[in-house]
Amino acid sequence: MAPLRVAFVHPDLGIGGAERLVVDAALGLQKLGHSVAIYTSHHDPKHCFEETRDGTLKVHAIHPPFPRSLRGKLHILMAQLSQLHLITHMLSPAAPEYDVYFIDQLSTCVPFLRAFARKRVVFYCHFPDKLLANGAYVEGQMKGRGSLLKRIYRYPMDWLEETTTRQADIILANSRFTARVFRTYFPSIAINPRVIYPGINIEAYEAAVDRTAPEIQQVASSRPTIISLNRFEGKKNVALAVSAYAQALPDLPNRPRLVLGGGYDPRVEENMLTLYSLIDITKKHNLTYNVITPPGSQTNIPPLNVTEEEPDVLFLLNFTMNQRTALLNDPSTIAMLYTPANEHFGIGPVEGMIGGLPVLACDSGGPVESIIEYPEDERTGWLRKPEVDLWADALKQISKLSPDEREALSKRGKERARSVFSMDAMAKYMEVSLQDAVAMGRPGVNPLWVLLLLAPLVYFAVLYVLGI
Repeated sequence: MAPLRVAFVHPDLGIGGAERLVVDAALGLQKLGHSVAIYTSHHDPKHCFEETRDGTLKVHAIHPPFPRSLRGKLHILMAQLSQLHLITHMLSPAAPEYDVYFIDQLSTCVPFLRAFARKRVVFYCHFPDKLLANGAYVEGQMKGRGSLLKRIYRYPMDWLEETTTRQADIILANSRFTARVFRTYFPSIAINPRVIYPGINIEAYEAAVDRTAPEIQQVASSRPTIISLNRFEGKKNVALAVSAYAQALPDLPNRPRLVLGGGYDPRVEENMLTLYSLIDITKKHNLTYNVITPPGSQTNIPPLNVTEEEPDVLFLLNFTMNQRTALLNDPSTIAMLYTPANEHFGIGPVEGMIGGLPVLACDSGGPVESIIEYPEDERTGWLRKPEVDLWADALKQISKLSPDEREALSKRGKERARSVFSMDAMAKYMEVSLQDAVAMGRPGVNPLWVLLLLAPLVYFAVLYVLGI
């Protein structure tokens, strides 16, 4: 089959697991000979993955005239309006033509691309937004749906999400866990999601790094290292890693340090609040700490009065790919902690396995599919309930692994990551789905659907203009 022209549409091309998937999927398809471009409503060269900055991938950033929120509210409405603003540029006469569209996170644009571009659309579901917004999804139930006013606000948004997602020609999910949740909470959608695990560019994780470079020296230490890589968001529950580490520390040989690395965006209040909360927990446990960003980073960090050079806890904001690779492959790194519960997939455990590290994660969501705990001769990590005592005990077990046990576990983890979660594997499965969508031919669309779908957006746009 001839190479495809593929357009990716992603809301905010920053640093995170969803962004990493889009970048790696685009790289994988490009490697297979397809023409790829990414369209986004926000792309900051100082806060993004390097492949989107250095010209490896073609990125079209169409920044909208809308704020991210209105007085801290209406985030989803602003995101939807921003996406509609984005696709007006994609559908303009001067815009390039594509064979198929790949949409993720926000499905608002799906019926509009089908109606006006007359091309097929593949939608990748990381997790239903209605569940992320309405409350925490825990063991098959929704917890904390919010106030009556919020539910009234969310109802048309949830309806819009399900209705627009239903217009996609092929739907993908990032794990069997997400696919099960999708089928339960989108009952009107007859399409059964295909599961395509996020892939990783393994070569990038295995690339040699210059250990004398300033960015690598910045994260080097004479102490063994335990790492946790997550965005600085409350739902990632990084506090679990800090508390478990503090409890286990007296029993861990050679007093290892804890490195907490992740995306940090000064535009996002939650990032700042989460960082300060973690620092407070660190102080509560009488642990020393430092907060750093890579050399040249423009991230705005308020003064923290930190002077520790060999801290117990190192907060690494917006780490570079070289820093990540160095930490994952450093012989002195002894474990990877992945703290989110009910994570839809979670790329962290796979990153840990690529580095040959024992991985400790919560026993729910995607990590249950990526990590093997039993039988022990196939183990790649540990799965535990998100309880400090259990995690502290698991850390002690990991610290007691013999060199032979650690080597065998490292080999198993690398083999599993390469065979199941490589970027090549993801790209090949994704290529099949895109080709299947194109093979469906030119879509037919009822224009009345487009007018109906515009109704809730117009309604909330009016509220926004009126300041209600």
